[in-house]
Amino acid sequence: MPNFDLTQRVAFVTGGNGGIGLGMAKGMAEAGATVVIAGRNKAKADKALAELRGLGGTADFVEFDVVDEVSCRKAIDATAQRFGRLDILVNNAGTSVRKPPQDLTAAEWHHVMNTNLTSAFVCSQAAYPHMKSVGGGKVINIGSMMSIFASSYAAPYAASKGGIVQMGRAMAVAWAKDNIQVNMILPGWIDTELTRTAREQVPGLHERVLARTPAGRWGAPADFAGIAVFLASRASDFVTGAAIPVDGGFSVQT
Repeated sequence: MPNFDLTQRVAFVTGGNGGIGLGMAKGMAEAGATVVIAGRNKAKADKALAELRGLGGTADFVEFDVVDEVSCRKAIDATAQRFGRLDILVNNAGTSVRKPPQDLTAAEWHHVMNTNLTSAFVCSQAAYPHMKSVGGGKVINIGSMMSIFASSYAAPYAASKGGIVQMGRAMAVAWAKDNIQVNMILPGWIDTELTRTAREQVPGLHERVLARTPAGRWGAPADFAGIAVFLASRASDFVTGAAIPVDGGFSVQT
């Protein structure tokens, strides 16, 4: 379908070498996009690149440090220079420290906020002129169920994911005149490396998630391919500032 065709579009995905990031990258690659995944783990990236190229598309890896502003800006600029344009940015990189608020250090707070929120601001700001120069673009920010709900053991994570929604809405309003749409995906409980650790650290989490999720299962990274293509394509040109749960119904069940 032409509205979902990403041929000749260039996408930059932070944390795209695994989990939800790779699930979205695969969807966009299948839709014809050139996909650049950005992260620190080159060995993990090589495996992801093989999967992306196996889908028949062009894929590349840029090594960068998401909490280093200079590194972020250089990676974005290098991608635009190499491929002649930048059309899609997915701010997916994230981390968490699971402790009660009173036990957190300021360093832990800043690490989570810088990884999850400040990096998304810096990458979006760096991508803006490249998108504007080609007549528009798409920014996709990855929030969380904790953009909506509270958690006793993830104060900085929840703050960063709430912030990424409001930051994205502000950018959506500011950049609409430049034909740049900014939207948020709010993943529910997805089976990834990060949540496997959570299941080890939080007793009973697995059972509570299954009981609350109408779909009766944990999500998979592949569940994000379709929403990524939609928000990256012309099909969503009149959708901006939206925060869309992909959660198997978790957020609508009491």
